[in-house]
Amino acid sequence: MGNILKLFLLFIAATVLHWGFMSVFGGAGVSLNVMLVFACAVCACLPPQYGYPAAFVCGLFLDFFGVKLFGNNALVFTLCACMMYGMEKRLDFDAPVPQIISIFVLGLFAAVFNVILLRMFAGFSAWTGFWPLFSGVAFNAALAPFVFWAVRRVFKRER
Repeated sequence: MGNILKLFLLFIAATVLHWGFMSVFGGAGVSLNVMLVFACAVCACLPPQYGYPAAFVCGLFLDFFGVKLFGNNALVFTLCACMMYGMEKRLDFDAPVPQIISIFVLGLFAAVFNVILLRMFAGFSAWTGFWPLFSGVAFNAALAPFVFWAVRRVFKRER
């Protein structure tokens, strides 16, 4: 029960962080996704029984506030969680470089896959452009070591 409470409190903190960064940088056109960074950090620190639901809930949370296709973020975040657990045996997520690279690659995947899902199921494209996407993914990658550190610190490296 303690892990679920910690996960809920971290989710609230990630939500506030996401809202804060989107308030500051969203007006400049930067496509941030702090919730994806948080979901991937949880997957790197906790076993799948916590990581998959956390990724799904983070994506679903963004879907509730989106005006696009409902459920696309939940699907994309769950797929990113699958990829994080797949990379777990190949990469050491204790070091910052694998954290940065994995978040950068997963951020690009999430953005492109969201565009594909919107095109397939909603019939329109929500492409914001290369620079907003790249700057948001780069910012998420730079933020990743701090989020991974915070999640590891709260869970005292239970994995």
